[in-house]
Amino acid sequence: MPWQQLVADVASEIDDTTGLPAYREVVCTVPRQSGKTTMVLAYELHRALMWGRAQRIAYTAQTGFDARRKLIDDQAPILLGSPLAAAVEKVQKAQGNEAIVFRNGSRIDVLASSESAGHGRTLDLPILDEVFADVDDRREQALLPAMSTRPDAQLLVISTMGTESSTYLNRKVETGRAAVIDGLDTGIAYFEWSADIDADIDSPATWASCMPALGHTITLKTVEHARRTMSEGDFRRSMLNQKTISDERVIPIQLWEQICDDDVAPEGKLVFAVDINPDRTDAAIAVADQDGRGELVDYRPGVGWVADRLVELAQKWRAPVRLDAYSPAGSIADELTSRRINVERYSTREVSYACGTFFDGLMERKIQVRRHQALDNAAAGARRRTTGDSWVWARNSGDTDVAPLVALTLALDQRTKTSEPELWVDFG
Repeated sequence: MPWQQLVADVASEIDDTTGLPAYREVVCTVPRQSGKTTMVLAYELHRALMWGRAQRIAYTAQTGFDARRKLIDDQAPILLGSPLAAAVEKVQKAQGNEAIVFRNGSRIDVLASSESAGHGRTLDLPILDEVFADVDDRREQALLPAMSTRPDAQLLVISTMGTESSTYLNRKVETGRAAVIDGLDTGIAYFEWSADIDADIDSPATWASCMPALGHTITLKTVEHARRTMSEGDFRRSMLNQKTISDERVIPIQLWEQICDDDVAPEGKLVFAVDINPDRTDAAIAVADQDGRGELVDYRPGVGWVADRLVELAQKWRAPVRLDAYSPAGSIADELTSRRINVERYSTREVSYACGTFFDGLMERKIQVRRHQALDNAAAGARRRTTGDSWVWARNSGDTDVAPLVALTLALDQRTKTSEPELWVDFG
């Protein structure tokens, strides 16, 4: 698409004097579903196959899990389905060693989003994808030193806009806009497609002004549907690429930060809970004790691993397993029961009770949660779905997978639950 070609052309410019890339840093922010994945893959492949020597490329996202899903599940199939597949030696999928390895010695590695991720490495092209979730500079701080001995290295930062809490991205936006105003043509290349803050968000003209994929891979009907079904804040951020305020969070960030700690460890009598997202692409297992301490035990792609893992945990700790009987996780209930696991099946009404008590415990600071990036992401993007006079966590919550939060909510429920599910018709 034209926007992708523009970014590729400008970001790849070479300084005639030095023979090095004109821009050490490339920052690009566009609405969701604009084609970032294809753009990033093309940029990675240009480096890997056309640079003249083997390149070390690092791909990072909000979490190591998200990075793996993007590179291995999204980008690799596109590459392997193209004529450039012949250049690939192998795709490594083993957890912790995910990479695309090329016959010329270049490779694209998945790196975790931690302060130590780049230690001991030399990198030619670190990529920071979806930095709207970053509340500090730790990803960049981990990767910049790995570029220091490569004079032709580049840092690529690409994301949709975030909130006022997206401190790293907001700083990049401010710096990039200033570079454009000052007319800089070296050092930083900055690209932004976003609607003016005062523009009419219901106008197709506004949509056309900031959605570079509109008319290519996105239709007007798609945008109209999004406007009708998304909250205003979600629509502004996701479709118009506007920074929104964090007050739109159902779970206030200040409260979430207060209950989260790296040292929280459930102990004593434990309860496990499981949830699977609607697409059945990912599953989460959480654990909690009777004193209100909880943590995310496991969060992986697919569902084939879930039953065995739950049996292992339940038998080891002699603990029951909770799940929403009317959710995607309900499909494994009978298997767990047949393997002599005590399964506590929640009805929709009981899930709503658990959500209410979880939220009360959060507001009163009566629960403690071991910090985990997947939980942070779920808490940031979680939305409510009304059921009658109460609510549950909305499973279709934009680009957020709330399965980790649902599992944690059920695990922390303090009520004893052993009954079979009741039939409850939701007229809401």
